Amino acid sequence: GDAMAPADFAAQKKTWDKSLGEALTAAGYPAKADSALVNKPMVVMILFILGFYVTMVYGPIAAALVEMFPTNIRYTSMSLPYHIGNGWFGGFLPTTAFAIVAATGNIYSGLWYPIVVALGTVVLGLLLVKEGKDVDLNA
Repeated sequence: GDAMAPADFAAQKKTWDKSLGEALTAAGYPAKADSALVNKPMVVMILFILGFYVTMVYGPIAAALVEMFPTNIRYTSMSLPYHIGNGWFGGFLPTTAFAIVAATGNIYSGLWYPIVVALGTVVLGLLLVKEGKDVDLNA
């Protein structure tokens, strides 16, 4: 819309909003969500379970990262891969999953992104992560 005159842009936007609303109504989407249909106890339980899973994952990650790197470079070597992994792969998860769904039209196809990333992590972990049992953590 930057190249358009403000009046033309406003008219195009109004036309777009109207056609989008009509298409959503024709597809059966409601005008707004009905909060009475939300199963609130189930939502709380699911969020609790997800939080529990996160705590189960992050505890061993910290211990594993401490064992993987010598003391003199531990802070940087732990922080950099951790934040790249969480920031890039985790941060772009909603955007990437939405793009996959938009490209395929299947609402479940976006689940392939976290599945592939998780499987790739398992394969790389099995191939590249060394056993830390006999490593001197003070070295």
